[in-house]
Amino acid sequence: MITSASAEHCLSFIHTQLQPHGKPGETTAKQVHRAVTISRQTGCGAAAIAAKLAEYLQQHAAGENRPWTVFDRNLIDKVLEDHNLPHRLAKSLHEDRASQLEEILADVFDVRPSVPTVIQQATETMHRLAAQGNVIIVGWGSNVLMAKMPQVLHVRLVASLAMRVEHVRQAHKLTESEAHKFCVTEDRARERYFRKYLDADINDPLLYHLIINTGWLGYEGAAKLIGDTVLNLPVE
Repeated sequence: MITSASAEHCLSFIHTQLQPHGKPGETTAKQVHRAVTISRQTGCGAAAIAAKLAEYLQQHAAGENRPWTVFDRNLIDKVLEDHNLPHRLAKSLHEDRASQLEEILADVFDVRPSVPTVIQQATETMHRLAAQGNVIIVGWGSNVLMAKMPQVLHVRLVASLAMRVEHVRQAHKLTESEAHKFCVTEDRARERYFRKYLDADINDPLLYHLIINTGWLGYEGAAKLIGDTVLNLPVE
């Protein structure tokens, strides 16, 4: 069963894909290196949809031996490893803490890397993952950072605030008021992250190939729609 991968599973995936395949002189069928980015409003069910999407693609992508793997919060572990950054940053470097990013870096480093440098390092990691194919990256402005990569489908998940509040309330065992505050705070933080560090508007529809209302289509329906679109992308 495909699940949202742990850091260990993700690193195993990367290691496997970087190994040479086949013997010298052997010919293999051309591989299609497809990837998906998912941007979301808080409470849209992105984690569940990403996991279902990985399952769906694994079942329907005939002849592919690479597992479809989801990178979300665990992406930062790969970024830190790739660029020799201290792993104590892992709990702090998140897209929903953009306003704290400079302060966090200043506390950790005597000579701190600039925020654009950290974002550039994250971009390099994302590009490396997408070039291997069969990855789903949730958040991090990945749709902007990977906008020029072919064979990458950019998806935005939205839903009514009422539906999202109810989802968050149940998932985190919060009161309705607490869940409402959580949704609004997280969404505003992501909007700030896009404006400040990516010079983009997260709500700009032209940044996405698909915008899906998960409150209308449901998680299974959203995963299937995205999956069918990915499977029908033209071969590069």
